[in-house]
Amino acid sequence: MAAAAAAIVTVGAGLGLRAMAAGSTAKYGGDALYTVLVLTLVVLVAPRLAPLKAAAIALAFSWGVEFLQLSDVPAELSRRSTVARLILGSTFNPPDLFWYAVGAAAGWLVHTAVGRRLSGRQAARG
Repeated sequence: MAAAAAAIVTVGAGLGLRAMAAGSTAKYGGDALYTVLVLTLVVLVAPRLAPLKAAAIALAFSWGVEFLQLSDVPAELSRRSTVARLILGSTFNPPDLFWYAVGAAAGWLVHTAVGRRLSGRQAARG
């Protein structure tokens, strides 16, 4: 449930960022939040995955999508579908790789902190 709530909050943060900011703040903040969202979806599918492994998978996925943009496939799909454009983008941009790593690191930190807090609560109960 926490992962599903985190995904909803992340999407809200991304939409809020787009509404409130412009230019590189919106773009690169969106890149970081994209990877945070992927991380929350990884945790939703595999909740027992270690935080570092979940972050690594999210980062690998994000980088994979970015490197796929070196081909014409994402651009072609993006022209045909808004959903494809949101998921795949269209143009390779090297700085995106850094911001995906920022998102993975931030997500890892939050996932680790939440996991520790939940473990502490369970230990106190039982």
